[in-house]
Amino acid sequence: MQDVTVVALDAMGGDNAPQEAIKGAINAVKARSDIKVLLVGQQSIITKELEKYTYPTEQIEIVDAPEVIEMAEPPVMAIRKKKQSSIVIGMNLVKKKNADAFVSAGSSGAVLVGGQVIVGRIRGIERPPLAPLIPTEKGVSLLIDCGANVDARSSHLVQFAKMGSIYMENVVGVKNPKVAIVNIGAEEEKGNALVKETFPLLKECKDINFVGSIEARDIPNGYADVIVCEAFTGNVILKLYEGLSTTLLRVVKKGLMSTLRSKIGALMVKPALKKTLKAFDATEYGGAPLLGLNGLVVKTHGSSKAKEITNSIFQCVTFREQMINEKIKEKIVDNTTKEELSDDK
Repeated sequence: MQDVTVVALDAMGGDNAPQEAIKGAINAVKARSDIKVLLVGQQSIITKELEKYTYPTEQIEIVDAPEVIEMAEPPVMAIRKKKQSSIVIGMNLVKKKNADAFVSAGSSGAVLVGGQVIVGRIRGIERPPLAPLIPTEKGVSLLIDCGANVDARSSHLVQFAKMGSIYMENVVGVKNPKVAIVNIGAEEEKGNALVKETFPLLKECKDINFVGSIEARDIPNGYADVIVCEAFTGNVILKLYEGLSTTLLRVVKKGLMSTLRSKIGALMVKPALKKTLKAFDATEYGGAPLLGLNGLVVKTHGSSKAKEITNSIFQCVTFREQMINEKIKEKIVDNTTKEELSDDK
């Protein structure tokens, strides 16, 4: 019997819901028979949208959720009051083991709060970080944390580094991933109080490949595979990255279309340019997992189109197949407990 990954998808979340969410789900199940998608949302709307497509019906199921958490709603209050929302019902499917993962392009705050309150943290994990893949000259790097913990402690960052290493090695396939902490200089003595406190702790970690500090200018060249920081810094880096990519694309297009000669040149470089731009396309990498929970929660961009939804679903399959949560428990939580017991002796 085929092993199937069940993904609960928030069909009502995001700027392009439900059309793009449903299209992304259908593309995923058409591509792979080992996926089942639970479309969580307003049943009548989802049913009407599904009528536009031909798809393997045994791989798509609707889970009715009459309420929707809007982007502007206070996250904590929304999670508490809207028990019949697509985010709350979807997370409960993961909590009750009726789904292996939950994917949403909806309210970031509600997804982060729901992940901790409903799905819950793995015992021993202090804070779950949000960890997107970002494109670099050498491939991709994991930016951890970029949205979940604005105020973090050094012990949190150490766990982020360990979880990030596990993810990069097992999901992305990077052997012995290089870990660096975001800083304002390469020297160990530089940085704010948090960085100065965290640096020696990372240096002492035997189960990560810590390479020291990384300055923002070195992130795009792929100097490190796992980039560690608290969420305020991480979110600034992520948003700058996204904005700069969009701006550069516009500038390049404008330059190539400015004269007849440049237009002819554009035709010659089009294949290479297309390949380069694809590498810097965020939709290629799926969403950002909220690591350290008792189940997988993936947050995609609010503006996600079908392609990013599909890749996020594929990402969930790899996460489950590689047993990431089991590895986090084994390599972080269990090892920490052993070290504490050893210290007590």
